[in-house]
Amino acid sequence: MKPFKILLIFLAVFALIFCQDSQSSEGFSGESSQLRSISFKRKNDYNILLITIDTWRHDRLGIHDSKYVKTPNIDRIAKKSFVFKNAFAHNPVTLPSHVNILTGTTPLYHGISDNSGFKLEDRFLSISEYLKERHFSTSAFIGAFPLDSRFGLAQGFDVYDDDYGTHNSLDFFFVERKAETVIKLAVDWISRQHRKWFSWIHLFDPHQPYLPPSPYNKIYSNDLYSGEVAYVDNCLEKLFGFLEAKKQLHNTIVIITGDHGEALGEKGEQTHAYFAYNNTLLVPLIVYIPGTRPGFIEENVCHADIFPTICDILKFQPPPHLQGESLIPVIQGHKRKNQEIYFESLTPFLNRGWAPLRGYIKENMKFIDLPVKELYDIKKDPTENNNLAGTSELKKYKSELFKLRKRLEGNFKLSRSTKIDRETRKKLESLGYISGQSSAGKIFFTEKDDLKTLLPLQNKMLGALEAFQKGMVERAIQELKTVVEDSPSFVLVYRNMATIFKNTGQINEAIKILRKGLSKNPGNMNLMSKLGIILTEAGQIEEAISLLEKCTQKEDYDPEIFNYLGVAYYKKGDFKSAIEQYRKVLELDHNYAPVYNNFGSLYLVAYQRNRDERVYGLAMENFNKALEIDPRLFSALNGRASAYYFKKDYKMAQRDWQKAIEINPGFADPYFNIGISYLKSGDKGSASGYFELCKQRLYGRLPLTEQKRLDRLIDDSRN
Repeated sequence: MKPFKILLIFLAVFALIFCQDSQSSEGFSGESSQLRSISFKRKNDYNILLITIDTWRHDRLGIHDSKYVKTPNIDRIAKKSFVFKNAFAHNPVTLPSHVNILTGTTPLYHGISDNSGFKLEDRFLSISEYLKERHFSTSAFIGAFPLDSRFGLAQGFDVYDDDYGTHNSLDFFFVERKAETVIKLAVDWISRQHRKWFSWIHLFDPHQPYLPPSPYNKIYSNDLYSGEVAYVDNCLEKLFGFLEAKKQLHNTIVIITGDHGEALGEKGEQTHAYFAYNNTLLVPLIVYIPGTRPGFIEENVCHADIFPTICDILKFQPPPHLQGESLIPVIQGHKRKNQEIYFESLTPFLNRGWAPLRGYIKENMKFIDLPVKELYDIKKDPTENNNLAGTSELKKYKSELFKLRKRLEGNFKLSRSTKIDRETRKKLESLGYISGQSSAGKIFFTEKDDLKTLLPLQNKMLGALEAFQKGMVERAIQELKTVVEDSPSFVLVYRNMATIFKNTGQINEAIKILRKGLSKNPGNMNLMSKLGIILTEAGQIEEAISLLEKCTQKEDYDPEIFNYLGVAYYKKGDFKSAIEQYRKVLELDHNYAPVYNNFGSLYLVAYQRNRDERVYGLAMENFNKALEIDPRLFSALNGRASAYYFKKDYKMAQRDWQKAIEINPGFADPYFNIGISYLKSGDKGSASGYFELCKQRLYGRLPLTEQKRLDRLIDDSRN
């Protein structure tokens, strides 16, 4: 039996009966609570709706501050709710922040400190599992890749819908789906429920890049980030309207929060996941409890408090390991028992080898532990412009942070088996749960490792990526080269350079830069897996297999690595091993579209050899499944078109190849294939058009052999 996953016996010490007080939204005074006597009825059959809006700043909530953006739909709920003015995330990063919310613990307990290289192990109890054990139907509707089921968050959910599309590990941005799509799926699920339910809705839109749809891209043309927030608010109207129309709000707890904020250039930080100032740690938090008098709450609270609050409202005994506290006493005007709120930002440490950032908030003081210490009175100085570290005795703050870390780490250590076998320890170290080493293996840090000192390198990297997106390829590459010369442990830069080289047809340069990165950061999984993937695409199969095998031994939860290992075996001609790896992918993620495409390709090759119609059917079945999951998967369109072509259905084949070119104009295969199909059907004019288009768009990126092949095809189409 898993630790903590036992059915907790509810001890009824006393029963406190509250009277319902139906306070209208017009009664929201906006006054902060002192000592309140809230009236609501604790009961265990409330529905629970958790909405997390990714990258949502505290000041982009209309009820807090309407000068940037208006959020009328969220405000409408907020005016009936408890609105926390000082709610803090523990991490300025998506995955760990959501783990904090769902487990009621901090990264010091569950061990997850970044989006990559970590997975929530099944032995950690989540609110979904806790409620499922208590007969709730459970669902999650996910907006983007950082919360993919592969990272362990799906446990306890009857439905974990993360069908947002296909993620490519070499992309600069996460794959996502729009809020309206996510919300529609959630509404459809809720409408089918006939017993109490818990649903978590994750909306990713405010995350970079800021691409709000019309009319928000026009209304907020000078502040596209706020346009994304306005769009999300508009989408939520459908959800809240549905709950009201179905009379479910009177029996549903609604919790709305952001996982972290966005710096937007403040303090020199462009986005998030670097510093831990209030612009990325201070988040909106709204708790709607039916039949209560609403108001603002001033007390400091945190994400870990959400789980125990749900337990309190539902009259369930909270699991003893939770590190947060119920917000109900805070709403009633009491202080949290543990005043310190821990936070960290370890992405720069884990991916660059720079100094780790940790700290805590206690009452009005915020301490940031870096080589160059920072101390702020965040009540008097909420924008953290006046660093008091130079005028204060810091020994007390360092001691308190040390004690806080030990206290929060203590439960985590106790949750492990006292006897960890050698293989388990090796696995835990590879996932970052035990070892605290950065990519560079550094332990001691000085002022030159401080994030404030190294901020120019961070911004130079971001500037280079912006230059690339504007078509200034050489400038981007040169800028990134200077960054790794100054900071050889900056793993992300090697990866970004490899992406640029690959996207511009310089695959050998991509391989070269990844080899250089690995020489500077031996054993780094991020670089090793990317090198294995690119070697596979470059046809250097034996080395690719060797590297990817090592990666699967260290990280056995990433379907992309197993998928590319399968592709490498496929290219080698070892279909049996390819199928074995593809099946492992589906064990990890049954909705991983690329692997269905790869199965389709494998069956299509088999059909070409034996002309078995059953095998052809399997090929089409898998191509169709891939496109059902991700209609924009251009490689699957190319594969299905090839299948149509083998049946001489040129019209259907050409339709799919045209779609593939529209989706990804940089993908060479469909240009060749559609041109050849037109040649086959005698339409040399159309064939020539596609060959010429390929030459115009991609000639310089093609290998020499493919350039010569294209030239021959162009000649054939003209004669």
